[in-house]
Amino acid sequence: DWQQLPADHPRILLAHGGGYLPAYSGRIDHVWGAREDGRVNIDKEPTSYLKKMWLDTVVFKPHQLKYLIEQYGTDKIVMGTDYPYDMGDYNPVELVDLVDTLDGSEKAAIWGGNAKSLLKMED
Repeated sequence: DWQQLPADHPRILLAHGGGYLPAYSGRIDHVWGAREDGRVNIDKEPTSYLKKMWLDTVVFKPHQLKYLIEQYGTDKIVMGTDYPYDMGDYNPVELVDLVDTLDGSEKAAIWGGNAKSLLKMED
């Protein structure tokens, strides 16, 4: 059952910064609490599963990336490019660099360290 997927496989990478889900988190948690069919096969609020997933940086604007970092943590964000699509971010490294709240080690984690962790790679 696909509804059990987040509980069974929490190492999921959501493209495009998770799409609408991070911005919709209040509503999905509300549905979980308000409707019985919103709780089928999941024991916790949907955002508790979302916080275990990984998000990429393909959000195109520094304020959106900053929001994802504030909500889900630096350690769950991995570099994305949207390559080879012509709408892709042509300077994805700069997007991370433009988030003024990140220090050097956090930027390095997003630029590659977090992907190593996600993929269980050694240095």
